Amino acid sequence: MTERMAGPRDLDTRSNAEIRARWKIDASTQPEDRALAELDPGNGDWFEQDKELRVFERLRRQSPVHLTEESQFGPYWSITRFEDVKYVDTNQQLFSSDIMNGGIRLGGRPLAEPPPDLFHLPMFIMQDQPVHDEQRKTVAPMFTATRLAAMGDLIRQRAGIILDGLPRGEDFNWVRDVSVELTGQMLATLFDVPQEDRHKLIHWSDTVERIGDPDYFESPAEGFAEIWKCFEYFNDIWQERQAASTPGDDLISFLAHGEATKHMAPNEFLGNVLLLIVGGNDTTRNSISAGVQALNRFPEEYDKLKGNLNLIPNMVSEIVRWQSPVAHMCRTAMADVEIGGQQIRKMDKLAIWYLSGNRDETHFADANRLIIDRPAVRQHLAFGYGIHRCLGNRLAEMQLRILWEEIMARFDHVEVVGDPSYLNSSFIRGITDLPVRVHDR
Repeated sequence: MTERMAGPRDLDTRSNAEIRARWKIDASTQPEDRALAELDPGNGDWFEQDKELRVFERLRRQSPVHLTEESQFGPYWSITRFEDVKYVDTNQQLFSSDIMNGGIRLGGRPLAEPPPDLFHLPMFIMQDQPVHDEQRKTVAPMFTATRLAAMGDLIRQRAGIILDGLPRGEDFNWVRDVSVELTGQMLATLFDVPQEDRHKLIHWSDTVERIGDPDYFESPAEGFAEIWKCFEYFNDIWQERQAASTPGDDLISFLAHGEATKHMAPNEFLGNVLLLIVGGNDTTRNSISAGVQALNRFPEEYDKLKGNLNLIPNMVSEIVRWQSPVAHMCRTAMADVEIGGQQIRKMDKLAIWYLSGNRDETHFADANRLIIDRPAVRQHLAFGYGIHRCLGNRLAEMQLRILWEEIMARFDHVEVVGDPSYLNSSFIRGITDLPVRVHDR
């Protein structure tokens, strides 16, 4: 299988329109229409059309360890059941995340040597031990219990201002006016950059997922050129904070002074900055939007919440499970191994589908329902397992918890009044538009 691997998506010389057209799934096509051998769960069209859950229901039932031979990403295995996903995610010696072995995204392939720096952005989530652990420890102090507790009042203040400023008596986009706004403000604080620049951070986060979108960029190279503007922005900040005699209390300062990170090459610095931007934005942002969507879809759970606000912390975990904002990660097998009766060969690419594992009925009863008092819901896969478990998961949960406390203090109901729109991506399971109207208590 390895010799048939496609080249990285970011080095594709075709236009984005050509790539998208070659693999386009017509809106009339249903997951059940495709022959099982031809089913490509990584195609972002399934996600944009809100059909991805049906794809994974079919795979868990008929082919839980599934080989897609042909796709825009090349061949890859899909791991779709909870226990198999957890097995791969917790065996980092057997399953590599390293960018030189193919990385964590569909489309990467093993490399004999790095491509040009413009298209090669190492980051600690795409490193194996010991590099991964050394670089992760550099920024981990930002997410200690003490630091998180100190952020609580600021999050509550900002959430209150955002919610109080929402229009009454008219429809608006919850994603833009609440989800993006709160996460953008917190990102600017974590990086200690001016609040007026927060929309630049969100823009670069969005660009990462839209590099291949013909509505945004003509080619992948054009998208990467936009991403390098992020380096131009942060390079001056990096140099200024590296020169400081006393390190600052922000993520850039941690990177600039950390023994494992202070000598990073420009592309590695950019890679790690983008990792922190995307990690700090997408999980929280899409879970904020998904919570409103889910409670409208299951009004009995909204009533349950109104009757018992003490359910909010558990509800937050259930919302994250239900949405699974990072739909998958990829790994590369470093030895022959059998999973679910299928023989995986050394250097085969695997997509471990957190989204599918979180909807596995053998682990979560009535898994497609939002159940805000679901027992043991913190076992979900949405933050990953093992050494790559999401570093900022506690911060994400805290933002969601505080926001819902403030929502419930103000509004009797946040009503979804139109159809949502979804991101064309099988990596970030994103909601781009959610029309709502708020009703005061």
